Parts: sequence; structure tokens; C-alpha cells
Amino acid sequence: MEHIYWARENDANRAILSFPPLVAPTKCLLVPLSNNEEFVPFTTSLSHQIRRLGISNRVDASGATIGKRYARNDELGTPFGITIDFQTVKDKTVTLRERDTTKQVRGSMEEVVSALGDMVNGRKSWQDVMKELPIFESQEKED
Repeated sequence: MEHIYWARENDANRAILSFPPLVAPTKCLLVPLSNNEEFVPFTTSLSHQIRRLGISNRVDASGATIGKRYARNDELGTPFGITIDFQTVKDKTVTLRERDTTKQVRGSMEEVVSALGDMVNGRKSWQDVMKELPIFESQEKED
């Protein structure tokens, strides 16, 4: 395990446990952007869809910032995170974040769940998914 434990460059306090997706105890973190009630049906639906594929996931709807929630789960070895935000409410798209690179892509809930299943089961790599789904770089503000 010491070979997969490391810290982010320029931030020794941000520890990462880089379990391969196949052996990570929790494969995916679902992160609603805030405690907004509009996010609950999307979070519940995604959790059920992911569990139907046999993929372990958990929801972190705590009041902590999204960065802190991701950092906690990076340290626990959770390889992927899905963010539910105000854009999700508008068009049912979500962001998918990869733990080691912290890069994100955005796609429909169905596309992201499918990509997650492919990565967890070894059919695709993160690089494959980054070629298929658009890179996500900034969060739209609430109207």
C-alpha cells in the first residue's frame, strides 16, 4: 500500500491513496454541489443506477466545500467522483472527476454512468473517457 500512497505536488497535506478502480472499496463518490433540495432526486437516481451495475458508491452531502469533500475521498482511495450541480437540474448532465489527475469531463447521466461502469470493469481507461466526453473546466453560476 505504501506504493500507492502519495501527496499532491506542492501540497503535502493532500494525501492520495491510488487504489486501482477494480480494488477500491468505494468506487465512486456522489457530490451534490450544495444541500439544495433540487439535487436530491438526481443524487438518488444516480446512486441507484450505479448500484444496479454492482458499483459501490457513497453520497457526501455534508456542508464542507466540494474541494474538501473530494480531498477526504482522495485520501480514502475513491477513484471517481460525480458532481450534481445547477446545470444538472437544467439538462441532466453531471461532471465525472478522476482522483489522480483531478481532471473532469461532463456528460449526460447515462453517459457518465456507462463510462464509470466501463472504467471500473477495466473495459476503458480514464484517457479513453476523456476522448469521448467533453473536458469540464469551470462551474456555471446559479441563476
